[in-house]
Amino acid sequence: MHIIRLSYTFPRHLSRLPQRTALRSRAKRFRGLHTQRTNATRNEFPDFQILLRGIFGLAACAVAFQSLRHFDPVDLYAEAPPAPGEIIIEKPRKTKGLSKEDHREAISSQHLQVKKSWENPGVYAWGSNSGRVVAPDSDEALVKTPRRIRYFDGALLRDLKLDKNFGAAITENGDLVQWGTGYSKDTREPIPTLTGKDLTSVALSRDRIITLSSNGKVYSLPISREDQARGPKPLESSWIPFGNSRSGVSYRTIEPNHMARGEKIKSISSGLESMLLLTSKGRLFSAASCSEEFPSRGEMGIPGLTWSTRPEGPYDQPHEITTLRGFEIAAIATGDYHSLALDKEGRAFAFGDNTCGQLGFDPNAESPYINAPSLLPISRLYSGTSLSPRVTSISAGGANSFFTVDATRVPQPGEAQGNRTGSGRITADTWACGQGILGTLGTGRWTHIQGMPVKIKALSGLFEWDESKNVAIPIRLKRLSVGSTHASATMDNVTYVQAGNSTATDSQNDTNWGADVVWWGGNEYYQLGMGKRNNVPVPAYIAPLDSVAERERAKKKEDHRFQITPKHKVNVGGRRVSMEQRVECGRMCSAVYSGV
Repeated sequence: MHIIRLSYTFPRHLSRLPQRTALRSRAKRFRGLHTQRTNATRNEFPDFQILLRGIFGLAACAVAFQSLRHFDPVDLYAEAPPAPGEIIIEKPRKTKGLSKEDHREAISSQHLQVKKSWENPGVYAWGSNSGRVVAPDSDEALVKTPRRIRYFDGALLRDLKLDKNFGAAITENGDLVQWGTGYSKDTREPIPTLTGKDLTSVALSRDRIITLSSNGKVYSLPISREDQARGPKPLESSWIPFGNSRSGVSYRTIEPNHMARGEKIKSISSGLESMLLLTSKGRLFSAASCSEEFPSRGEMGIPGLTWSTRPEGPYDQPHEITTLRGFEIAAIATGDYHSLALDKEGRAFAFGDNTCGQLGFDPNAESPYINAPSLLPISRLYSGTSLSPRVTSISAGGANSFFTVDATRVPQPGEAQGNRTGSGRITADTWACGQGILGTLGTGRWTHIQGMPVKIKALSGLFEWDESKNVAIPIRLKRLSVGSTHASATMDNVTYVQAGNSTATDSQNDTNWGADVVWWGGNEYYQLGMGKRNNVPVPAYIAPLDSVAERERAKKKEDHRFQITPKHKVNVGGRRVSMEQRVECGRMCSAVYSGV
């Protein structure tokens, strides 16, 4: 412990104050004089009390000063600086007698996670279970940590979407299965509904399910089992001659007009009231996806289109967004009431509801909606830098939008040759806009409204060393899933799944590992999977999904993070299939499923 001596010399002019004894006698005389005064005297001398209080205040100051004049130096003690942290080397694990594979599992949580995902494919879900979506066989209101849905044990899925009250999935053979109280209050497991269509993807609106088949046909059917049973059922062809029959469920087909030869729908996305349909020729159509409300916030991208001005025909007929003619659209995304489109040149367009700034523009109270596609000024985000941006992906959900950008270092006019180091180097950034009061922006701030996109620093400017290429490469996002109030990002970092596949990789220390995945945003219903209820404003890891296997492996408490298994060909049920794990953020719930 160190000893510090302090001393202080008061200014000279403070030592000229009256002595303490003189002040005491003077105060005493005034006190006696005061007790002899009557009310009449006080009325005669109205300023007397003010004078007396002033003198007493002066006396108090003098007393304090005299005490300080005799102030002796004291010894003050300060804590010693902390000692350097002790480096503790982990004790060797007991691996004697273990096989090579058992040794890999013992030393690496990531290796065990990859192995378990191959051996036991299926679906893990968590969050709100008020609609029996994340745990169909349970009446628990909340599922705090990842839990398997037993119906999907050993199953591979083409797609999966979750709402708070209903869920939908496309099985490996292309059939639609549904569950949740929104579908039927009596069912306790997923039920096949639309079958035999070779479906590839699914999207959800407020009251309908939109599906896309491999041949480009789009089907729209009600969520409710009751509505599917009593609604109009179209005739379907059969392999038996003249054996046409009615469909088992009610559905509608969504078919754009004036499609070119060979052109078909290749991608769908739906908000609460509208959907986007992207064709193989890069044309974009929009249509109503909800039977309860016609889109009215501009999310269809057709200026002037309302319920009263819509053309004759079905209410959900597709309309081409002619504003985007000439732009070859490559990707689409939708939030609750807004839409995004990305063309092949890396230009992003937004339209619809902008009350929270989710379109990337500052909201305007007089014009809260933008009913025509508007080009986002992404280059403005990099003004004053030597970087040239190009949007590489778009994602949306709820009242939020996300953009990933490749920013390339380019020489500036007049820049000296020696200062052009790093020219052509790419930095991968992630930007967000919209509602952030629950932390959904991922910036570490609780922002109510965010119009101009802000950078998510935890997901931007990341690099890693690629040993195979012997070069540093940017870490991009492979997939970004956005729910109503939370989001998850799967990193496109270097992965390895070849351990033990050849003599060159048959070392007992050679282990597999997957891609990092992070979560952030609203967590009121434990939808982040962390076991805690607090909202998280920055991307964070969660624990491995299979907690039982992790405890058996570690034999003690260890903190490890969940990693996504990348696409790889493995044996499932005696057959060779290419599969991977995928994340799906829904409305107040989340899931990880084995996808093909």
